[in-house]
Amino acid sequence: MNLSQIPQNILLMMGGIFGLLLLSTLITILLQKFHPQKNYDELKMRIHSWWVMASVFALAMTLNKNISLWFMAFVSFLAFKEYLSIIPTRSVDRRVIFWAYTAIPVQTYWIMMNWYDMFIIFIPVYMFLWLAAKMVLIGETNGFLKAVGTLQWGLMITVFTIGHMAYMLVFPLEFNPVAGGGGLVLYLVILTQLNDIAQFIWGKSFGRSKIIPSVSPNKTWAGFLGGVATTITLAWLLAPYLTFFNTKNSIVAGAIIAFSGFLGDLTMSAVKRDLGIKDTSQLVPGHGGILDRLDSLTYTAPLFFHFTSYLIPNF
Repeated sequence: MNLSQIPQNILLMMGGIFGLLLLSTLITILLQKFHPQKNYDELKMRIHSWWVMASVFALAMTLNKNISLWFMAFVSFLAFKEYLSIIPTRSVDRRVIFWAYTAIPVQTYWIMMNWYDMFIIFIPVYMFLWLAAKMVLIGETNGFLKAVGTLQWGLMITVFTIGHMAYMLVFPLEFNPVAGGGGLVLYLVILTQLNDIAQFIWGKSFGRSKIIPSVSPNKTWAGFLGGVATTITLAWLLAPYLTFFNTKNSIVAGAIIAFSGFLGDLTMSAVKRDLGIKDTSQLVPGHGGILDRLDSLTYTAPLFFHFTSYLIPNF
């Protein structure tokens, strides 16, 4: 794709992201210089990973639309593969797992066709029914409910929910004249990630009272409320550059992303606690695995998508 075809506001926001990363890198260098006795290796590793993730995401956003969609499908593939690597599965389920993987390219095809009716029911109706039926045909009933439920939940959080983010890329420009579907995706991703960061900073700075210590002992009311306030403010500030939202809509969008992002993070924490693991993998240095980075998006993507589509006339 020619850079001249990309909405200017998207390029501006991407420039801002890389500017913040550059500033973070310089601050880390200065901290290391003036406080050599402290170890900043983890911070440097996290920032380095952010550079890589931001670069890959920026490249995906500026390529041909179909390439961008297949890139998101590849992310779903990695996330689903990672999910399967941490959950217990029966040996007889391998043939069923093959069919679960086929949902990724098929769902991407529906998105490329802009066939919303099929996109919205393919996984939660047809794939869920087929996977259960395939398990029945194998003839192994021991552990059936746990096996089919675990596999269906994996498809839900790694393919179906993330697919909502991909679907916004095929929105016609008239849906969002300010920055197209790409602007909506960028708005969602920026706010989701900044919500996580804001909750962490507010929690570390002022956190005292725990919200649900049995699930996530680091989550505090100060972190949660501070993150909500920060995300709503940023949603209002960024809306004119990336979305068609008015002030009211931007505030509601910010609240949706803040609350649902928090729930997505908690849900993945519950999964990891149930499995007795800290991170889903070590694929992203300093951040854990793909699922550790997508946890909030698994909730924010579908809820933001449906809120946005509700506001679009004749969607």
